[in-house]
Amino acid sequence: MILDPTRLPILETERLRLAPLLASDAGHLFPIMGDPEVMAYWDVSEIDDPDIVARIVESQVLGMDEGRSIYWAMRTLADGAFLGSCDLSDIDRWHRRAEVGFMLGREAWGQGYALEAMQAVVAFAGVGGVRKLVARTHLGNRRSEALLTRLGFAEEGLLRGHVLRDGERRDCRLYGLLL
Repeated sequence: MILDPTRLPILETERLRLAPLLASDAGHLFPIMGDPEVMAYWDVSEIDDPDIVARIVESQVLGMDEGRSIYWAMRTLADGAFLGSCDLSDIDRWHRRAEVGFMLGREAWGQGYALEAMQAVVAFAGVGGVRKLVARTHLGNRRSEALLTRLGFAEEGLLRGHVLRDGERRDCRLYGLLL
């Protein structure tokens, strides 16, 4: 069986605890999603309305309830500081594949947290029966591209005009990892 949707896992690494995202985590995500530098390579620009972030998180929690995704709140083990979130989404049990993603507050950049969290997510996916992971980056997002490469993902193609953001079409790179 691929990823039991009735059991949302808590993952721990050397420095992090990844616990299923809760609706109450929207308050922690709001400043991250409101940061233009963090959101520079996302499908939407920064969000200045906490109610919109709350609705996004509610939708993610609903997706977990329905077994379509798993979203984790990323916190430090040392003091429980909220760093961001990561996920397995678009879980396709028939084809044993899913998409991965991550979002980290700027103050946590460059410290290896995203790599550490995503190593745990990739390992969890493999143990859970996923055999193919995909990830997507906007062109120019060198940090995410480097992270995916370090995780073993390979570039699989270019999605031309894949995202409409702020009235412009954006190209995205598609990455894949066979487990």
